[in-house]
Amino acid sequence: MTLAEENGPERGGDDLLAAEYVLGVLPADERQIASGRIDAETGFARLVDSWEVNLSPIAAAYAEVEPPATIKPAIDRRLFSSTAASTTAPGGSLWSSLSFWRGLTAAAVAALVLYAAVPYVRSPAVVPQERLVASLAAEGSDVKYLVVYDASRRDVGLSLVSGERAAGKDFELWMIEGKNAPVSMGVIPAGQVTHIPVTPAVQQKLAQGAVLAVSVEPTGGSTTGQPTGPVVAAGDLKGI
Repeated sequence: MTLAEENGPERGGDDLLAAEYVLGVLPADERQIASGRIDAETGFARLVDSWEVNLSPIAAAYAEVEPPATIKPAIDRRLFSSTAASTTAPGGSLWSSLSFWRGLTAAAVAALVLYAAVPYVRSPAVVPQERLVASLAAEGSDVKYLVVYDASRRDVGLSLVSGERAAGKDFELWMIEGKNAPVSMGVIPAGQVTHIPVTPAVQQKLAQGAVLAVSVEPTGGSTTGQPTGPVVAAGDLKGI
């Protein structure tokens, strides 16, 4: 069940659903339903547009990856190699050769598979679990965050969905690993979209599975090394 379903429309479920749609963390069937609502409901479409704008600063932190220059020549070789011409019947046209078109179809499929596989073959260090997301919320609290953790950049991006810190108070982000004591990841900077760097020690624990939580602390954060105020939002990190 998604966070939007758990909270329902009366607690901003559509807003969270739109955010999860933009992040790409909805199951396939729920994403299909949300996509249909974008076409049919102007209000929901506006929510999606708003979240695309809100989350764009996080996306802008990651450079686009272009396919290697060798891809196009590889496709050309598969499609237009001299072997294709040899299948043409004597005196016949290449374009009317049934064997040519069968070979072209097979080559096109092979080229598509090659194109899709190259980024993983050439960049074995990039795996799906290097980027995780979490929806942070808690019963009885209006504080909600969407979190994107990028292991390769050692960075946590946070987007504030709702809730405000009180005067003289800060929100602090914690990592909870199993039954171990919470580990502070730092005070969350004020702002709609913010970032917190992740230390190597915390990064290793996050990769093993952890819960993120937000507590209310005095300005500057907890002075005890542990949460001193109420936990107002929490959630599990999940792979995109």
